[in-house]
Amino acid sequence: MKKIIASDRFVSLTAATGWFVARIGRVVCLTFIAAATLLSRPGVSVGSVAFRFDNQNEVLGRIGSYTVKRNQSLYEIARMYKTGFNEIVAANPGIDPYVPGNGTVLTLPTSWILPDTVRTPGIVINLSEMRLYYYFKQKRKIQVRTYPIGIGDEGADTPVGTFKVIEKIAHPAWYVPESIRKEKPELPAVVPPGPDNPMGSHALRLSKKTVLIHGTDVPWGIGRRVSHGCIRLYPEDIVELFHLVPVNTKVIIVHQPVMIGIAHEKIYVSANEDADLKSYDYMEAARALLKKKHFAGRVDMDKLRKVLNEKMSFPIDVTLRT
Repeated sequence: MKKIIASDRFVSLTAATGWFVARIGRVVCLTFIAAATLLSRPGVSVGSVAFRFDNQNEVLGRIGSYTVKRNQSLYEIARMYKTGFNEIVAANPGIDPYVPGNGTVLTLPTSWILPDTVRTPGIVINLSEMRLYYYFKQKRKIQVRTYPIGIGDEGADTPVGTFKVIEKIAHPAWYVPESIRKEKPELPAVVPPGPDNPMGSHALRLSKKTVLIHGTDVPWGIGRRVSHGCIRLYPEDIVELFHLVPVNTKVIIVHQPVMIGIAHEKIYVSANEDADLKSYDYMEAARALLKKKHFAGRVDMDKLRKVLNEKMSFPIDVTLRT
């Protein structure tokens, strides 16, 4: 039993409600090219997909749709299709996330633009979109898998910077920090491995030792700011990532609310609301990226403004038609 000393929130909810067991279908794991269809069957939980990409194809997956049934909430549907709560809510403005209503047709935000970072083997975490990208080499080609995440709550923000994985821990015990025990005296000094452990079944410790990438006992917190600085994954996703990622893997954590990429000669933009960046100028950031990528003059500025204003989280074509 490995000792874990790391702050994490949302524990009181676990104690009050017990462990939530979400129903998911069988995991489908396929390899697609960047523009391939991510969703093979409606209503089936989708495993992570290994995407190939290059400088002319920076958009992963494809936007889908889903019709709500059996009184499902957006939490359930988000997990089925490997999106975070933040993504599916932003993509469906005006729809009640808890009671969307049977028969409601949702947009599935199952497409993403690669962050503007190096694309060499390692992990990139974009806090603005609450998403992790794992770049790895396969058959002499760099590919990428992507997972939704939960991040640090306000006042306990997940740090940005460059780190590395220094330890892999299966079935961690959680040694509750004194600061949290003072806040929640009903908590034990140690939470053993098991379904009520907020660390989940596996953890990757970063070189900033109080920050880990780990699972969770509250999967509805993925796509939300719920932790004390750690990065959380769905229970099934942390198991997959744990077995893929070696010790010493580089980890880059960034804030990038605006992302711009090309796919099949079209320019795509996605924008995400980021509460940490209150004075962030979305248009200025977009212009800088367009200039950096040599896309200036190829974008419909009216479409760009609409995307930046609506912040719907998924890529939208803003190519200037001539």
